[in-house]
Amino acid sequence: MTDFKDRERAEEAKYAMDEETAFKIAARRNRLLGEWAAALMSLTPEETEAYKKAVVQADFEEAGDEDVIRKVLGDLTQAGTEIDEATVRAKLEEMMIEAKRQFMAQG
Repeated sequence: MTDFKDRERAEEAKYAMDEETAFKIAARRNRLLGEWAAALMSLTPEETEAYKKAVVQADFEEAGDEDVIRKVLGDLTQAGTEIDEATVRAKLEEMMIEAKRQFMAQG
C-alpha cells in the first residue's frame, strides 16, 4: 500500500510542478508580447516595463488567452497601429515558443 501512496504523492508533485512551469512560461510569454506591443506603440522604457506587467495582469481576468489578446489588440488599436487580431494571435504563438525556449535554456 505504501508504494501506491508514494506513487500518488509523486504524481501530485509532478502535476503541481507542471502547473507551475506552465504558469511561468505563460507569464514570460505575456511579458514578451507586451514588450513587442510596447515597441509598436513607441513607449518609453519605463512605460514598457509598466505595460509588460499590465499584460501579465490581464491574463488573470479569465481562463485562456482571450483576455491578453483583447488587451493588447485594444491598446494597439487605440495607439493607431495597423495591427489586426490575426497578427496578435500569431505573435502570441511566436512568443510562446520563445518563452519555452528561454525557460528551457534557463535550467
